[in-house]
Amino acid sequence: MFEMLNNGVHNTVWFIVAIGILVAFHEFGHFWVARRLGVKVLRFSVGFGKPLWKHTAKDGVEYVLAMIPLGGYVKMLDEREGEVPAAEVHRAFNRQPAWSRIAIFAAGPAFNFVLAIVFYWAVFVVGIPDFKPLLAAPTPGSVGAAADLHEGDRVVSLNGQEIKTWSVLRTELIEAVLNHQPASMVVADKSGVERAVQLDFSKVRVDPQYLFDDLGLERYQPPLPPKFGDLIAGGAAETGGLKSGDVVLAINGEPLSTFQQLQKIVAAHPGESLHFSLQRGDETIARTVLIGSLSRGGETRGYLGAASARMVNEDKMWHDLGAELRLGPFAAVPAALQQTWEMTRMVAQLFGRMLTGDISVKNLSGPISTAQAAGSAAKAGVSVFLGFIAFVSLNLGIVNLIPIPVLDGGQIVSCLIEVVKGKPLSERAQVLVQQLGLALLVLIMGFAIFNDIARQFG
Repeated sequence: MFEMLNNGVHNTVWFIVAIGILVAFHEFGHFWVARRLGVKVLRFSVGFGKPLWKHTAKDGVEYVLAMIPLGGYVKMLDEREGEVPAAEVHRAFNRQPAWSRIAIFAAGPAFNFVLAIVFYWAVFVVGIPDFKPLLAAPTPGSVGAAADLHEGDRVVSLNGQEIKTWSVLRTELIEAVLNHQPASMVVADKSGVERAVQLDFSKVRVDPQYLFDDLGLERYQPPLPPKFGDLIAGGAAETGGLKSGDVVLAINGEPLSTFQQLQKIVAAHPGESLHFSLQRGDETIARTVLIGSLSRGGETRGYLGAASARMVNEDKMWHDLGAELRLGPFAAVPAALQQTWEMTRMVAQLFGRMLTGDISVKNLSGPISTAQAAGSAAKAGVSVFLGFIAFVSLNLGIVNLIPIPVLDGGQIVSCLIEVVKGKPLSERAQVLVQQLGLALLVLIMGFAIFNDIARQFG
């Protein structure tokens, strides 16, 4: 319980840090462009609700840090929200030409893209800890098995692009599947001999919760002995009478030689009883264990609650599989621009497939999942956390450009309609559109939060 509480606090703190950076930069985009175009800004707020801190600058702008960190706003002088002195009417937002208002609305998402570029640049300069693109044995019946890939194959290139790390390989595979493009992959076997293989994606489901299962491509991990290390208190392993130091000889009569084999068998039997044959000291004993279950992304897998025992040479083994991409400050600039473009295109495609029903709305994530991801990224290191912020910043920029009223994209569309008509929408129409937009936004957030809760309780 204490560990769970500690993790919750850790995740919450880093979630607030990440969201605070993203919201502040997004709102600063609106703020900066509005001031450059002569609009008077009354308040710049990071967060909603009760102010925790306020400061009024010499120019009259009130800066606020509020209690609820899930957004922010820039309040501008506007005749629709109160009386405006005649001497300052020209500085009111509602008096600005449509193109100026479009620029102000677009500035928030634009600054999110700028932030992503800056943070991706920092990630490349600091260095990205990753793994070499080595493949595990492909799942039988999968795309990888059909392409005759083998354990230990190293991916050299995909569709002509050099592959240096596992993360790059995953991104390129997702994009190829989304585009329904067959892929040409060059791999090198354990002796270094290269060969070309063709991957047929025609039957691969684009939904992320199924995509990599259909591909059957997993990262190679060095074989570990089937020996237990730490057990989670109250987990299936401890409840079933297993102990740290036990060596698993067989499960349901099937002999084991690696911990990875054990993991696959357990994962395939959620909620079922498995018979373990164990070596405990000088004794050979048997235990029947009711396997737990864990749901992620709509898929339920068996869960044992036991880690593998560490080996003397384990650190060196994993180190030899590691890879790091590090660039100089100048070389990192085009790399950051390229990364931002590729990730933006991929996220936009995923959103589009969700709208067409190819991808389930179960993939929508809310604040709970985002907080967990922020906490995990912070634990993984500086560059991983910066990369997380860059990716979420892209998502925030894209989402805000969706033409839903109350979002920046909806406001931009409203201004474009005004340009075409030669006059703004009637006040009644604006109120109706805003109400519909707010209802749709609440519905989407409701889906995301429901998904978060469903993931927690499996």
